[in-house]
Amino acid sequence: MSKSDPTDHALAAIASILDHPENQPSADRNAVEGKPDTGLTEANGYHRVGPGPLAAIRFKWMVRRGDDNEYYVDETVGDHARPVVAGPMSPAEAIRLVDARESEARLRYEALRSEMNGRRSGTDFPRKGMAT
Repeated sequence: MSKSDPTDHALAAIASILDHPENQPSADRNAVEGKPDTGLTEANGYHRVGPGPLAAIRFKWMVRRGDDNEYYVDETVGDHARPVVAGPMSPAEAIRLVDARESEARLRYEALRSEMNGRRSGTDFPRKGMAT
């Protein structure tokens, strides 16, 4: 039996964390579902948080109303990053942008997660010290 690669342990730990989506707060899950395009709830403050086990690299999107009464979307990575700002736009456009970005991030995250779990074909990466 060969000595195991520390990366294997790290990936296994991450995968075990990722396999429990029920740990996501229900308020965040409910915010995704059923938003009408007209008669919106207040767009200012609407936010979404991307998937992932590490807050330091997790994407966040928040809608805010500017001094000009237009709406802007602030996109950040982690808690202390400077936001990348999109806008001005209408409240409905801002919410759609936030939802689209979050949805895209979730799809990419799930693809990476599947790849890490070996569910995709063609993802057999050679490991150091192991025969290929």
